Amino acid sequence: MSADSEQLTLAGGFAPATDAAWEAEVLKVLNRGRPEGKELTIEQGLKRLTSTTLDGIDVAPLYTSSDADAPLGYPGAMPFTRGSVVRTGEAVAWGVRQLHEDPDVALTRQAILDDLERGATSVWLRIDPDAIPADSLATTLADVMLDLAAARVFSRTDQDAAAAALLAVLKGAGGDLNAAKGNLGIDPLAFAALNGTEPDLGALKRWVDEVAGMPGVTALTVETLPYHKAGASDVQELAFAIATGIAYLRSLDEAGVPATDAVGQLEFRVAATADQFATIAKLRALRRLWARVTEECGVPEAARGARIHAVTSPRMMAKVDPHVNMLRVTIATFAAAAGGADAITALPFDHAAGLPSAFSRRIARNTQVIAAEESHVGRVQDPAGGSWYVESLTDQLARAAWALVQQVEADGGMAAALASGDVARRIDAVNAERATKLANRSIELTGVSMFPLAGEKRYEAKPRPEAPAYGGLKQIRDAEVFETLRDRAWAHEDATGSAPDVLLACLGAQRDFGARQGFASNVLLVGGINATQSHGGSPEEIAAKAAEQGQKVAVLASSSKVYADQAVPVAQALKGAGVEKVYLAGNLAEAGSAPDGLFDGTIALGMDVVKFLDSVFDTLGVAR
Repeated sequence: MSADSEQLTLAGGFAPATDAAWEAEVLKVLNRGRPEGKELTIEQGLKRLTSTTLDGIDVAPLYTSSDADAPLGYPGAMPFTRGSVVRTGEAVAWGVRQLHEDPDVALTRQAILDDLERGATSVWLRIDPDAIPADSLATTLADVMLDLAAARVFSRTDQDAAAAALLAVLKGAGGDLNAAKGNLGIDPLAFAALNGTEPDLGALKRWVDEVAGMPGVTALTVETLPYHKAGASDVQELAFAIATGIAYLRSLDEAGVPATDAVGQLEFRVAATADQFATIAKLRALRRLWARVTEECGVPEAARGARIHAVTSPRMMAKVDPHVNMLRVTIATFAAAAGGADAITALPFDHAAGLPSAFSRRIARNTQVIAAEESHVGRVQDPAGGSWYVESLTDQLARAAWALVQQVEADGGMAAALASGDVARRIDAVNAERATKLANRSIELTGVSMFPLAGEKRYEAKPRPEAPAYGGLKQIRDAEVFETLRDRAWAHEDATGSAPDVLLACLGAQRDFGARQGFASNVLLVGGINATQSHGGSPEEIAAKAAEQGQKVAVLASSSKVYADQAVPVAQALKGAGVEKVYLAGNLAEAGSAPDGLFDGTIALGMDVVKFLDSVFDTLGVAR
């Protein structure tokens, strides 16, 4: 028997997979329980299974080879979609770059050492009045061998002071300047976006000159975090990054800096989110777009690959149930690694709550170390490459971002877009759509708007010093609207000794009310509202319990069959007992012919949870 005939055919014995067979199985699931004559067609079914991103990109339920028919390409070669360099198979294929911003210099100095001794390869420091003082940078970095571990700085208030402080440390360290590593963090457009000031691109040349003779030190950063934290979509983040890079290349060209040298001074810093595939595609698209720009600038192919520093998104971090942030950061870290980031910063899980503890810093650092050295994520180059979905998403993001870059350029470039308010208006439009989806939970936040932790108390973290006011793009987090609700509940509990409470009247047997009981109680928990439950009983008994407890709000939970008999009499009894508002978990039509105004609303999928909880708080007298 030949060797070929001995090979195991995994699909042997199975009928060939076909689109028709898959579609039949899809319709079997979607039409289960639907009345005869009301079944969905495959077109209707696929539409229901297709989601649309905030950038207007449709995400289909299934992808085939026809969705990604372009040549796959190779890592380290044009168009660099698959990576700027060819990974060698080393365990740590990216820089483990942890953030430090605690103004306690002694604590930060020790934290840096802890990081570097336990897996970090470089340090990233924020130099600001509410972070590390510029005049303390030398002390903070006193124990760091700057020829082995690169030091990068950035500032929200004074980039020049931060850059000058790092240069002074590098030049005063007494080592070989040819071996020094770091980045000065000069990014005038990101600074202008955050502070609402006029950018000074003329200073770029001065800082590029300052690092002459220090080949391991770069001067400039193209950071998109101010846009991302303001609410920018993936396409906007990509477009603003490319438009900023073009502006810097143009400014340096006018100052006499060759394009190849200018490109070598740039590092991109972008957000990595818990949307795994979007992050992978975003990083791949960024390299593809930058390669196109630098090709047009005459940069040799070997220098066209964008260097990317990915930071796990500060916008996705939540103050409530903050340990869930570990999951968000883990997914974002994996996505950044799979997307080919050259360096990754994993933010501590308590980043939104305050300054990190030694434990949270350790978890953040180990998230990367475990991914690299135990999970071996970095040993595979572009692991998502060839996935029809990832290739399609990469292409769609790149094309949409390039179209936006062209619009920005046609209107005068990135500086003009900031000055005219165009950037803010575009981000505001995305925020408006995102706010709606957050409120109705079509964008889900685990532990915040979905599956909240019952009995949760405030998480106590080390407070951050008061930050200066910024006059530019407002920096936000996705969880803030829900955190405001939770804060109201906690304040009410502090003032009264008990959490806000409503009556959850479960009608019938467990099999009748179980599903809606769980759904309704979780909606209430999103606002930190306790649901005191009553099981069964006559309308009079349920109303008596509500009156005894002084309940102002009640929610009914059961099946449509039970609702038809009991919903109206129970609601009428509750209103008669002084309950001000009665809600039905489910569809109002299930209650039959209910008198107008008897029910004050429903708790159901797709509802505006924020509006509902606000209304309940107002009824309960919970202060704003």
